[in-house]
Amino acid sequence: MDITKTALDGVVILTPKKFGDQRGFFSETYNKKTLADAGIGLDFVQDNHSLSAEIGVVRGLHFQSPPFAQDKLVRVVKGRILDVAVDLRRSSPTFKQHVAVELSDQNWKQLLVPIGFAHGFVTLEANTEVIYKVTNYYSPANDFGLRWNDPSLGIAWPVDAERAILSAKDAALPFFDQIGDILF
Repeated sequence: MDITKTALDGVVILTPKKFGDQRGFFSETYNKKTLADAGIGLDFVQDNHSLSAEIGVVRGLHFQSPPFAQDKLVRVVKGRILDVAVDLRRSSPTFKQHVAVELSDQNWKQLLVPIGFAHGFVTLEANTEVIYKVTNYYSPANDFGLRWNDPSLGIAWPVDAERAILSAKDAALPFFDQIGDILF
């Protein structure tokens, strides 16, 4: 597995190896020991799977607050997304900065989004399926988010607000300057 650091401390791109032949391919997409040997000692407790039927579906930007904060390991099994992680750690030198990475069933990249980051994505192909592991269980009382297209974040989303497809919940998320003391 190739492990590539990004400009934001803790956000890592993991690219598993694929072994193919006339039958198809095999890939080890997660190995706890391999990650531990690279200094990533996480204990994943839940897998989530989403299907987005159309291009331009936006999910996020989401995060859970302590004590239910979550690390996420995100991968695409069908289609393509632009995956985004925003640093919410007040003491970080990259506070409020983001990383955006295209994940697809073709490039086989995964994005590790650590605790202290908001996470979201937009679909770049119809019928995109995303699977992600998390290190803590979902807690409705600790479920928060911020507006995906907040101009203060400077994210270059490949969809404009008029064409983006959001849930009612995500469309009503607050802007960054409205989330107050929820940050890490």
